[in-house]
Amino acid sequence: MIQAYSLQRLFLLLLLLPCTYLTSFAQIPLNRDSTNAPVTAAVTKPAAKPVLRLNLSDDGKQFIQVTFLNQLWLRYNDSNPGTSVQGTDKPSTFDVSLRRTRIQLFGQLTDRVFFYAQFGQNNLNYLSARKSGTFFHDVTGEYAVVPGHLSLGGGLTAWSGLSRYASPSAGTILGMDAPLYQQATNDATDQFLRKLSVYAKGKLGKLDYRIALTNPLPIQTSTLAPTAVTNNSDFSLDAPTKQIQGYFSYQFLDQESNLTPYNTGSYLGQKRVFNVGAGFISQPGAMAYLNAQGQVVNTAMNLFAVDVFYDAPINREKSSAVTLYGSYSQYDFGPGYIRNLGVNNPANGVIVGQGSFNGAGNAFPMIGTGGIFFGQAGYLLPKSKPTGCQLQPYASLMMANYDRLASTMVSYDLGLNWLVNGHGSKFSLNYQNRPIFGLADATTGLATRTGSKGSLVLQYQIYVQ
Repeated sequence: MIQAYSLQRLFLLLLLLPCTYLTSFAQIPLNRDSTNAPVTAAVTKPAAKPVLRLNLSDDGKQFIQVTFLNQLWLRYNDSNPGTSVQGTDKPSTFDVSLRRTRIQLFGQLTDRVFFYAQFGQNNLNYLSARKSGTFFHDVTGEYAVVPGHLSLGGGLTAWSGLSRYASPSAGTILGMDAPLYQQATNDATDQFLRKLSVYAKGKLGKLDYRIALTNPLPIQTSTLAPTAVTNNSDFSLDAPTKQIQGYFSYQFLDQESNLTPYNTGSYLGQKRVFNVGAGFISQPGAMAYLNAQGQVVNTAMNLFAVDVFYDAPINREKSSAVTLYGSYSQYDFGPGYIRNLGVNNPANGVIVGQGSFNGAGNAFPMIGTGGIFFGQAGYLLPKSKPTGCQLQPYASLMMANYDRLASTMVSYDLGLNWLVNGHGSKFSLNYQNRPIFGLADATTGLATRTGSKGSLVLQYQIYVQ
């Protein structure tokens, strides 16, 4: 088992690697044309001037910017077996909700100093607590030691490891949602994927890297807190140890911006991107379970992933493009760990004796110990000449073999984006098919697939950049 002090040494070693590479840069005078992410200015196709931006310097390289995102959902859901709402049997639900409402405030204050803050609300539906208010998703400050190559920062942040969509750009997602299983500890020991961390990030040639040392939140402050240790692994009730993580992406074609931690889902033909990435999250003693003798065993959480992303125009004159993504992950949360997750769940109960392994509403086994494959593809059709609108059909598939399931978990999405004004004004229609698993077998403890259910969501997105 990796010890806590060893993780901290590993973090320092990973940090020293780019520092060693960058020693030759140390005596180079600061390039006043640089920023924390100079590749943005050097590579990205010039875009329209952001609407909500205040320049702090004449050349606009020092600035403060505000963005706004809102995603409205209209949804029909075929409920999991036995689902209830406020104790009333609900075989199906129809609801209106706000999936995400966000405001970002960030800025380049000097050539070396950058700050980022994001606040808002997720999953406001008819079952949410009233007047629950917004909360901070991110609050970070960072300093560019060698601009563009090494920046150090800290705070409540999404600069984390594992895979591309562990930190997704919510406003540019290809499908209805990001592959949320990649946010492996979402709201368990973090705050909506954000973590209290110190981090290093930058670029070494075509290699984009991020590493972080995190102070996880105790499971007791989460709604997912276990009541007791069982034979199946769950987050430990002990004080959390430090967590180390990283993600490394080799960018063969156009270089992506690393100004913020969030990775684009679809560039809509504006870039030619081909990346191969790999990442990890490791935390000693994060999990606990009872062994055959009834003794509590603490074990590490070790998560690994590799992925590939390709996004490129097909016909620049007609603005058609393709987006492809594939990932394989190997998660070790300890024996038997599994988590049912229902995004923006429209139900809050199960009638006694009528339920399934999935639980209420739209939940299904999304995260657990085992291997996971995810693939996604989208095609951006040429622009409509009268209006400039575009259609973008897409599909995604998730397959997982988890310890607690006797059958492979298979879920898929089929959808269509209608881009009225790029990602700024976008309608999305998405059908998701999810598996239903029966209650676990009393002898083996495994759950077997018994069928499937579906949901249909119409989303309207406004994204002001």
